[in-house]
Amino acid sequence: MASSFRQCGGAETPDVSIIIPCYNGHALLAQAVESALRQDLESKEVIVIDDGSTAPETAEALARLPEGVEVIQQENRGIAGARNRGFKAARGRYVLPLDCDDWIEPEYVRRALELIGGREDAFVHCWTATFGEYEVVLRKRWEPFEQLIANQIASCILIPKALWRQVGGYDETMRLGCEDWDFNIRLGLAGAEGLCLPAPLFHYQLSTNGTMRSVAYQHYGAVWRGMQKKYPDVYRISELLRRAQTRPKEGRRHASWFLLAVYGMHRLLPHTLFSLLFRAAFSLRFRLRAVQTRGNLSHDR
Repeated sequence: MASSFRQCGGAETPDVSIIIPCYNGHALLAQAVESALRQDLESKEVIVIDDGSTAPETAEALARLPEGVEVIQQENRGIAGARNRGFKAARGRYVLPLDCDDWIEPEYVRRALELIGGREDAFVHCWTATFGEYEVVLRKRWEPFEQLIANQIASCILIPKALWRQVGGYDETMRLGCEDWDFNIRLGLAGAEGLCLPAPLFHYQLSTNGTMRSVAYQHYGAVWRGMQKKYPDVYRISELLRRAQTRPKEGRRHASWFLLAVYGMHRLLPHTLFSLLFRAAFSLRFRLRAVQTRGNLSHDR
């Protein structure tokens, strides 16, 4: 496990590095790694970052990984620190972070590379298919104003390594979660364009009982307040109103008044109460979508 998996077609460096952070994530690690190796792109490397795992089962799962998958071990620094370590080690011009409990379709990276077309000022995301607690398809689109109110884009994006470096990487102080939300906000502030592949090529394990995700839900209000303090000029009400009035119609998913109302509710309510309401709304939303998805499948049959 000393060298990266390379199918570089004779090239010295791969086009894409797929980095997989792992902290005691042995249950689905093999699935994530296999989906990375199965990408129909020759010029790639796969790197797993063991973020100070303590479970013996994780050590065993890491030892069973295919020959050529690089494993980097470090003391526990959290998901942001593990991703940053992966980006630093990546040799590819483009990098795709993939959490160890998720997986991607074989054509995702190739199609993303074709869509980005060599650009350094953009990134590529796709629709998300969830599995686990709920099974739905999230047809999200990149819209920087909405990104200020709620995270719209999953962490599994194809992004130029230079752009990751430009926006400062992931904030390693955010140990309660939402580090990808913060990172995506900075992508928007940097003027990066989000290009969408309109297909569910990314499969995301959705579980409100997962350790990191449950922590993020419990502290959602406080985490968002921290980001507002971090970017005070952006979150001034006058600036939010200006951005709401000038946002392009194309790509909108929610009305400006609704997003501003969510922001106002967050400012007025105690963080604990806001987090409870967020979690309830989140669960209700996915229950309704799951019912709709099952109904559509039944109708198709």
